Amino acid sequence: MNRRNFIGYSIAGGVLSALPTTLISCRNASQIKGAKELSADIVIIGGGMGGCATALGALRNGLKVIMTEETDWIGGQITQQGVPPDENPWIETHGSTQSYRDFRTAIRDYYKRVYPMTDEARARIQLNPGDGSVSRICHEPRVTLAVLTDMFNPFISSGRLTLLLEYKAVAADVVGNKVSAIKVSGRLNDIILNAPYFVDATEMGDLLPLTGTEFVTGTESKKDTGELHASDTSDPQNQQAFTMCFAMDYEKGADHTIDKPSEYDFWRSHVPDFKPAWSGRLLDLTYCNPSTLEPKKLGFHPEGIDTGDALNLWNYRRIINKNNFLPGTFVGDISMVNWPQNDYALGTLDTDFHTHVARAKQLSLSLLYWLQTECPRPDDGQGWPGLRLRGDLMGTEDGLAKYPYVREARRIKASFTILEEHVGKEQRLAVSGDDHAAPFADSIGIGYYRIDLHPSTKGNNYIDFESLRYQIPLGALIPQRMENLLPVCKNIGTTHITNGCFRLHPVEWNIGESVGTLVGFALQHKVSPRTIRETSALMEDFQNAIRSQGVETEWRPDS
Repeated sequence: MNRRNFIGYSIAGGVLSALPTTLISCRNASQIKGAKELSADIVIIGGGMGGCATALGALRNGLKVIMTEETDWIGGQITQQGVPPDENPWIETHGSTQSYRDFRTAIRDYYKRVYPMTDEARARIQLNPGDGSVSRICHEPRVTLAVLTDMFNPFISSGRLTLLLEYKAVAADVVGNKVSAIKVSGRLNDIILNAPYFVDATEMGDLLPLTGTEFVTGTESKKDTGELHASDTSDPQNQQAFTMCFAMDYEKGADHTIDKPSEYDFWRSHVPDFKPAWSGRLLDLTYCNPSTLEPKKLGFHPEGIDTGDALNLWNYRRIINKNNFLPGTFVGDISMVNWPQNDYALGTLDTDFHTHVARAKQLSLSLLYWLQTECPRPDDGQGWPGLRLRGDLMGTEDGLAKYPYVREARRIKASFTILEEHVGKEQRLAVSGDDHAAPFADSIGIGYYRIDLHPSTKGNNYIDFESLRYQIPLGALIPQRMENLLPVCKNIGTTHITNGCFRLHPVEWNIGESVGTLVGFALQHKVSPRTIRETSALMEDFQNAIRSQGVETEWRPDS
């Protein structure tokens, strides 16, 4: 009989607080205080974009996988959080892994196969179901959920994938620099998960404090990183706003006005305390241009009508354009609300999760109520009562997303940290005179997105500037000390600044897919990821392996 010393955490009021516990482990799982044990080649904690891609990469390479998910939906930001894909402009042909592009194709095929579409829409190769301007493939969260489920079902049936929904990691058994087991707690029981490798695919980097892995949060200072756009001082609690997204449609002539939210009066008059100053009251349809920080007017019309120089927010993240479907299929368009007006910046999720999520929900419901009752209309009237909250599309009773859209999490102290000088255009030119991102010999993928930071909890307004098409270095995925724990989400070795261009859908997928393949390669060669990175021949062999499986490790010179 072996004694395991689990580092436990109680979750009261959303605060993770240390609660040392001791569990007895033996071959007979029933003797471990009722908990059973499961084993696999890799345990993935978190079923978001990075987690799903990790599982697919590992399964493709013959591994046995356990993946847990805190909610009852896999997919992370694209499903449970309600965020249509933000992607680079080359995404249809390159700039992501092949499997990510196959995933996008499967979404389009699902609509064409299942939905009553017009002939013109069905014939569109690059179908955008919602014709939203934020993405070339704005679509419903439930469709991604169906596509991902289809991808995993054969592996679940064969027993190679164990998927544990509504399970959260609550304790870890750590011996030296290795994690030997993770305890997860679900609705019915606790389970102890064993594997040679563990992946932190949680939205907040939950495994880092659980396992004692060194990490940072918030802003680093210019002195810390030498970054051009870094803050003057470091502050662990200075983090980007998060958002409780929601879907709504519009039924002209109907009245779907919700009850007045309890915090409506607060949010109706709230003026964010940002520097430079915000453009007025939060709910009003104005904001600061992210690049220039000049006040900018926004428009809104739920019938998709042009609103002139002001961007019509309805069209921006529209996930269903009713005109793509046969008449009568939809009473109106459906749009996802992830706007400046419902970014929540009054506190951080790592300090008091439940309190801040509850208040962020009040903000989003207050925005909806304001749109229904007070939003200016072109006819000089007020309010659009026909707006309808579509919780059925989000799988929730309160009508909002299952989980907050998290832009920033705990980040590992990595073997290599990606700095602005590596990927930011202005600083890269200043440092090296080069208009290309820094090349990495240990590249395991590529990505692109502007360095886009939303307003923060300590009063920073937008930080938004041009980046360069970059490579993803393996060193940013390897903790300084831990040997068998790998991050695949917003918890990799970026800074507060560079996280802004590494946090979106195709990049997170690429990181996860490469890590799933990495674990298979490490087990096959009986070496650690750190050794692979530090041994040029092994690194080259691994890069050849992921390239053969559709992972691009450098940008095309002609793109």
